[in-house]
Amino acid sequence: MIRRYALMAASILSLGLSLSTAPAHAGPLEDLRARSPEQEVIYFVLPDRFENGDPSNDKGGLQGGKLDTGFDPADKAFYHGGDLKGLTARLGYIQGLGATAIWVGPIFKNKPVQGPKGEESAGYHGYWITDFTHVDPHFGSDADFKALVDAAHARGMKVYMDIIANHTADVIRYKESAAEGYPYRSKADYPVSLRGGITGKTINPGFAGDQNPSVANWAKLTDPSFAYTPVVPKDEARVKVPAWLNDPIYYHNRGNTDWKGESAQYGDFVGLDDLATEHPRVVEGMIAIYGDWIDRYGIDGFRIDTAKHVNPAFWQAFVPAMKARAAAKGIPNFHIFGEVMTGDYDPALLASWTRNAGLPGVLDFAFMHAVLKAAGGGSSEELARLPDDDGLYEGGAKAALQLPTFLGNHDAGRAAMFLKAADPAMSADELLKRDELAHAMLLTLRGVPTIYYGDEQGFVGAGGDQLSRQDMFASKVAIYNGEALVGTTKTTATENFDPAHPLYRLIAQLSALRVKTPALTSGRSVTRAASDKPGLVAISRFDPETNREVLLTFNTSTAAVASQVAVEPASLAFETLAGAPCAAQASAPGSLRIELPPLGFAVCAAKP
Repeated sequence: MIRRYALMAASILSLGLSLSTAPAHAGPLEDLRARSPEQEVIYFVLPDRFENGDPSNDKGGLQGGKLDTGFDPADKAFYHGGDLKGLTARLGYIQGLGATAIWVGPIFKNKPVQGPKGEESAGYHGYWITDFTHVDPHFGSDADFKALVDAAHARGMKVYMDIIANHTADVIRYKESAAEGYPYRSKADYPVSLRGGITGKTINPGFAGDQNPSVANWAKLTDPSFAYTPVVPKDEARVKVPAWLNDPIYYHNRGNTDWKGESAQYGDFVGLDDLATEHPRVVEGMIAIYGDWIDRYGIDGFRIDTAKHVNPAFWQAFVPAMKARAAAKGIPNFHIFGEVMTGDYDPALLASWTRNAGLPGVLDFAFMHAVLKAAGGGSSEELARLPDDDGLYEGGAKAALQLPTFLGNHDAGRAAMFLKAADPAMSADELLKRDELAHAMLLTLRGVPTIYYGDEQGFVGAGGDQLSRQDMFASKVAIYNGEALVGTTKTTATENFDPAHPLYRLIAQLSALRVKTPALTSGRSVTRAASDKPGLVAISRFDPETNREVLLTFNTSTAAVASQVAVEPASLAFETLAGAPCAAQASAPGSLRIELPPLGFAVCAAKP
């Protein structure tokens, strides 16, 4: 069945591409759709924390207190009022930063509040979906999302949706006692063929296992009570949309994951109902759901949440189906990238999901770890390895150009927080310079630079998750407002949309340089210098058409550096594109003198 989906998707893709013809007069929409993913600069935003354009939707049309509506702007775990109208009104601010694409956090209708008594929190982040087909009323309406996409497209900006296929909101309960918190029950100890463990009654006769994707096989799985006995509360029996999502048969029902081994794919995420993505009905259903968003709004890409917690065969069917749907809509460069989170520099793990699951791209956590280590004053050896390790990805180094690169995010925490953690005693001035250095790396090295909202205004945070999700509009959260920001004396107690902030200005400058310099968007990379100690990092990138060299140099130490750096023998004269002044002439064929101030950088382009 899954193979049939993939073949069908490939057929549709071919048809879509054959029907797509260039318009006689290109406009902003045609121009943006002609751009390939590596030509973008992405801005990632959580709508609830960005701008409140319509206070009338703050409570999502619900009545009662915070545990009913999910709204409490003073609580970091609840809705604060940001919405799609607010995001649309601030497109000029985002475009001024140099962003060409917006990655919008999930906007689907969520369960407003969930969690044990005394530990409740709200679905402001968008990952507790009940209705996959409509916008959450806290964010506005479907029409508001269309208005956002249309307004962005009119400016020549793309819109990427954050999507989830792994789980829904926590609706399903288990009949068994909750005293132990529903620990994960394995396939070995609780096989699908027996109810409640290896001594239980035989159920689901003839089911050949979840690796057999045929409809006939899955029709034999009729009883979901092999590990736990799922129960749906009467008042939530029809809460999920589309309606098929309300049937427990389409879920794993094995208890909470411990994030290891088998449970990483089959376990509930802290109670979130884990979909059986091996089931052909789930595959078909998710393709229909997200294909419809492409059809209705003409969006430009998907960021896939929790991609590594889904079986690879699902993505092998889903990805080509989405690309086919987009191509039929006239969107040939639809960008799809999955979240494969890792706490270490591990490009092999990331690359395996491009090879084994067919994901076109993944969020480049290896890049994040390498850059933050180097910019924080540590070793740059991992950063030096990136060009060689890019060969691990399906499609090699060329495919790696489409990997979204980033310095921090809403789960891990912000770049400034990580840089500060490397030396908690560093001065405010040094933190700003290291933050600028990290962004210089982000915006000139390979990949698709992704700015996490607020980083350009010096947001720091004290951790990941809720501690890294500050408000851009005037905040009422005490812990946010008590934090010192980088590069400014302001706090989050007032709005932070300042285009004069030093980080905003630097990002805008380098974003503009990047999008007009083919070597920086599409060029191959060659490491010239790196060390296990603070100091010089140098990487050359090359124009894919002319082979013109652009040398990127970074000083990760607090002392000035001066050194000879290897360049191509044909690169004899240079001009400065950004940062510290570059030597006008090579010292000799193949060698250029580099001089950088403490924590400085330079972008030096060879002249034709």
